[in-house]
Amino acid sequence: MAVILASQSPRRRELLSRIISDFEVVPADIDEDVKSYFTPMDYVLTMAAQKAAHIAKQYPNDLVIGSDTIVTIDNEILGKPTSREDGFRMLRQLSGRTHKVYTSVVLMKDNQESSATVPATVEFYDLTDEEINRYLDTKEYEDKAGAYGIQEQGALLVKSIQGDYYSIMGLPIATLYRMLPSFDQC
Repeated sequence: MAVILASQSPRRRELLSRIISDFEVVPADIDEDVKSYFTPMDYVLTMAAQKAAHIAKQYPNDLVIGSDTIVTIDNEILGKPTSREDGFRMLRQLSGRTHKVYTSVVLMKDNQESSATVPATVEFYDLTDEEINRYLDTKEYEDKAGAYGIQEQGALLVKSIQGDYYSIMGLPIATLYRMLPSFDQC
């Protein structure tokens, strides 16, 4: 049985390699547009499940891991920014405030499925326009929910966190590690 990560995220690949040495990466091409009828928790779990299910159809005898991460503030889901201006808008919205990050992980093999959603709370410093633009100049925001990545220069925006740091990065590895034994993985 192979293990397949249904994600193109280099961060998820790096984090998964901390607990599983041998796995394949097969990105799932699904529609990730945020629909207004989703609550943030429903959306993140649905996206992770759709990614896993999409790849599990192609590899039914293998263990497929799907994952999705969202940033929310005022019950609004901040997805990946569509432009630098959109990234600026998101970071301005997060500036000086506390927001939630949710990462869902879904494991599928044959008819077996397991899922978990791991929350974290992040507080940003009050950011000046200059600080936001300097961060946007790094281009780290381009493929990140909420327009920032905590593991790189985005760490300079963060005043405090509560919860699983790795969930904020995109893959809650301690939770995933504890889910694997039910799929005969260590």
